Amino acid sequence: MTDQPTLQALLRRRDLNLHLISQLAALPAGALERPLRWVHSSDLSDPTPFLSDDLALLTTGTQFDAASDIGAYVARLADRGVLGLGFGTEVHRSGIPDALVDACARHSIPLFEVPYRTPFIAIARAHSEAIAAQAYARRSWALDAQRGLALAALRPRGLDAIITELSRRLGVWAGMFDAAGALLHSPARDAVDRDLLDTLGERVAEVLARGLEAGQSLTIDDRTFLLSTVGRGGHLRGVIALEIDTLDAEARAVVTSVVAMSGLALEQSEQLARSRRRLHSQLLRSLLTDDPSIARRVLGALPVAPIVVAVSGDAPAAALVDWWERQRTEHGVASFLAESDDGVTMCVAADDDALLDELASRFGIRVGVSEPDAYAAFSRSHAQALTALRQRSPAGVARYADAVGSSILSALATDEARLVAESRLAPLRTHDTRTGSALERTLRVWLEHDARAEQAATVLGVHRHTLRSRIAQAGTLLDIDLASFPARAELWALLETARD
Repeated sequence: MTDQPTLQALLRRRDLNLHLISQLAALPAGALERPLRWVHSSDLSDPTPFLSDDLALLTTGTQFDAASDIGAYVARLADRGVLGLGFGTEVHRSGIPDALVDACARHSIPLFEVPYRTPFIAIARAHSEAIAAQAYARRSWALDAQRGLALAALRPRGLDAIITELSRRLGVWAGMFDAAGALLHSPARDAVDRDLLDTLGERVAEVLARGLEAGQSLTIDDRTFLLSTVGRGGHLRGVIALEIDTLDAEARAVVTSVVAMSGLALEQSEQLARSRRRLHSQLLRSLLTDDPSIARRVLGALPVAPIVVAVSGDAPAAALVDWWERQRTEHGVASFLAESDDGVTMCVAADDDALLDELASRFGIRVGVSEPDAYAAFSRSHAQALTALRQRSPAGVARYADAVGSSILSALATDEARLVAESRLAPLRTHDTRTGSALERTLRVWLEHDARAEQAATVLGVHRHTLRSRIAQAGTLLDIDLASFPARAELWALLETARD
């Protein structure tokens, strides 16, 4: 490990024999560890016009005489940003003036002694060698890091491996966000709390929405992140976020290479994903013949039966597939997913169907789920899932057993059937609306009580003769003979199917 080019590194060089005069405890924290740009020597009474920031100044003190204001001299050095003052002893005077020691202490400038046998040029040379060694070490680090990143890109899930390797090499938190601002991967996901992560994702989405390329720096809750967009032009694919303030040239080169590799990895991943989707769509057709043998040969494994089949017709297919793949990989859930004209079809072992509830909740979509069954009944399970999906229900999981368990009529209540039922009941409803009667409710209560006049009349609060008169009137309006069972069954189906 190469020492950083600092004043501390110079003081540690035994060949220079430098000696710190200032009291270490009295100096500001890290005063000796600040990066030192250069070492300069001057005996001018005011060398500050010729100095740059962050350097150490060497002097023999020839500019000091009895009338010199050493305090003002040191004050000027402090204002100019001098990081240390070296005094060459035994050249023009013996020892270091007390006034200089006191002034450096007041202005918190480290003061060190340069013995007679140590030339100023030797100190400058030592520091330039430290700068060169540090530059070489950083270049070597960058080359090694890029080599490690290239190897990471060859691993399974290369994009995740690249981000993990980048985080390790820089020693900072790193994350890859997709084009929607969702975190795809982070090797230390828990290092950033959920709220901060959501805010960061929103900022990422804003950056991508504006089409901004290159690096963007932002601060959230006193934590600074550097955002680097992946992709170019109108096709930005995501953002790599690093929790870091600044990067030196070598670190920037490493991040730039990661951005390039990530863009390539995402493009290849998208191409593979498209090919995989086409393949899975073909395998779904095979499964719908109730023969899983081809799918097993191609995929190597399928979820263990009994399985449930789920279908979602309003799912954002690309985002859903990406999320599903991450769940399958991270949690080891055996599953199958394919797209077709019916929507996105998913197949999991019956014991793992809680994944479907999580999916519906995360994307706010409707998912129809079949009853558990074997692969030999896959087509029937798929039809069950579609039946459950077509029920009028809010976002969430609709299970076939719940959708049709109460009545076969609910399974047959298609939009076409509802239109027919509403049309057949129209004369009755028009009469109720015009006259304020309640013939439709009378029929429903009557049928609910097995067409028994006494019980229905009691519920309605009318005489049984009034009830019979209403039923006869309704039969005339509907042109139905309600004395027969088939007519009563048809009427019940109409009432159950039509919208209220």
